[in-house]
Amino acid sequence: MRRGILALLCILLLFSLAGCSRKEAAPPAESGVELSVVTSYGRDDGNRKSFEAAVASYEAKTGNRVNDGSSTSNEEWKNKVLTDFMTGSEPDVLFYFTNVDAEPFINAGRVVSIEEIREEYPDYATNMKEAMMAVAADGRHYAVPSSGYWENLFVNRRVLEACGLPLPGPDYRWEEFLSDCERIREAGYTPLACSLFEIPHYLFEFTVLNNGTLAEHLKVPHLDAQGRLVRDACAESWIAAIEDIRALYEAHYLPENTLTATDAETVALFAEGKAAFLIDGSWKVGYLSEYYAEHLDDYVVSYVPGKGERKATEAIGGISMGYFITRKAWEDPLRREAAVAFVFHMTSEEVLSSFVTTEVTALIDGASPVGLNAIQQTAAETNANITGIVESVQDAISGEAKSELFADIQKCVTGQMSAEEAVEAAIRLNAEP
Repeated sequence: MRRGILALLCILLLFSLAGCSRKEAAPPAESGVELSVVTSYGRDDGNRKSFEAAVASYEAKTGNRVNDGSSTSNEEWKNKVLTDFMTGSEPDVLFYFTNVDAEPFINAGRVVSIEEIREEYPDYATNMKEAMMAVAADGRHYAVPSSGYWENLFVNRRVLEACGLPLPGPDYRWEEFLSDCERIREAGYTPLACSLFEIPHYLFEFTVLNNGTLAEHLKVPHLDAQGRLVRDACAESWIAAIEDIRALYEAHYLPENTLTATDAETVALFAEGKAAFLIDGSWKVGYLSEYYAEHLDDYVVSYVPGKGERKATEAIGGISMGYFITRKAWEDPLRREAAVAFVFHMTSEEVLSSFVTTEVTALIDGASPVGLNAIQQTAAETNANITGIVESVQDAISGEAKSELFADIQKCVTGQMSAEEAVEAAIRLNAEP
């Protein structure tokens, strides 16, 4: 791999010395192109305003117009993106997950690699740390990373105060959490805001980590030659994770309507002081800052309680999304220029700094966030105490397997399916070509 990179650099140098005409920076402005862009910065995303401002500055700078098809990031959105590629309706630029979810359109040759783009635009994505750029199955890079993410425990301090409970600290344990949940339930509040109908993702991720280890977290269960689930330590951690979720459901520690409520509805329970805890990601800091600004002093970013070998200071995080340029845009010279200019703009230090507060970034020179508010400050303080971080294991399985797994969690908590059956069904889908 290293030899290949050196060879590519030598070839680029030879072309440069030969006086070949090359574009050394962002393409020129004012081409008047209408660029179709799809991202996860939907209306309820905490970074929606930052995205809109960045798009407006791009349009003002280039004279191009962005046709924004952004929506909320969920399984339905992911499936729509993939369907658009299958039907030839893909956008010019896509902000999407950089894991196995992207492999279908990468394998189909529908997006352009960074290596190919650099043949014409050598400066493309050179402000990013190469080691933090996702590598596809073919060994190439396709997505320019944006700001990253972390996942942890959000706490409504006013609810805890009403229940006579202290804020969780870096040594918070699962047994203590369950005891707190019982006190909270008895006081008439919902302990943990979570929609098992729409977003069981974050709770599942931490219950898996709680039943395993940081070092083993990214392993995925597998099947034997007869297509049955192998009950090794990895499979056991997934099974135990679902059983922990079922125990929370049976103890009435989740919202009464957790099987039918949307994520927005359960987040509102937390934000409006009706629920004590919420397990979510860095993006919710922006959401709460925008829609519940008058209550920011009520919210604290803390630590998901640890269990077994896991410390509460071990969290989920990384950079899971980035900007892709589609082959359709690349093959149109004007649209190519507009698309490259858009990605240059959206991943510049200046623009990314408007998205980043406490998030991970791949920028070589880093981002420069300013003026942190109350909840952002608590997130920064908590992240300063993080002793270990690992990416999300759910991103290591196919979209079909993930959809099956999260749908079946509802069946598990209501006794219609065992946790083992749910894991086996998901992994069987994951094993399909």
